[in-house]
Amino acid sequence: MSILKIARMGHPVLEQRAAPVADPTAPEIARLVADMYQTLDDIGGAGLAAPQVHVGLRVVIFEVPAVRTSEENEEGIPRTTLINPEIEPVGDEIAVDWEGCLSVPGLRGAVPRPARIRYRASTPEGTRIEREVDGFHARVVQHECDHLDGILYPMRMTDLSTLHFVSEMRHNPRLNQPAIPVEDVA
Repeated sequence: MSILKIARMGHPVLEQRAAPVADPTAPEIARLVADMYQTLDDIGGAGLAAPQVHVGLRVVIFEVPAVRTSEENEEGIPRTTLINPEIEPVGDEIAVDWEGCLSVPGLRGAVPRPARIRYRASTPEGTRIEREVDGFHARVVQHECDHLDGILYPMRMTDLSTLHFVSEMRHNPRLNQPAIPVEDVA
């Protein structure tokens, strides 16, 4: 396994649509996923998409710690790999919350996203996964899958005045909130 270099905003691999994976069970996909997990362990974060490690394939990994889950799932979501994921919003509710990105280091911004989604994908074992989720789980899946379409979170922001350096946010109590009311960002 290897720790991979993270592509940063401005690199062409982050601006392109990633290619579908022909065989989710291929040994090279298993190696990529293992390297992505080792990279995520090294750098920290909730998820990683293959384009962020300079690989233009539709592969996403993530986990949701127990402290970030909704009440109905207090255990957290273990490490999950999605290959060729598809997402659809469930309902019209939009949630706005802070996001950061390993490819946009040192910054956080308020990003509106569908509050509840359904996603489908293949796993590296070749099985299909389908879930309907909300909260941080929905946010992290949407964020990572955006990378597969060449989208970084600042492109989703509706108010760039909410884009801040993390180091400055620590000193501003107004910005140290877990979520932002929609009316404060729209």
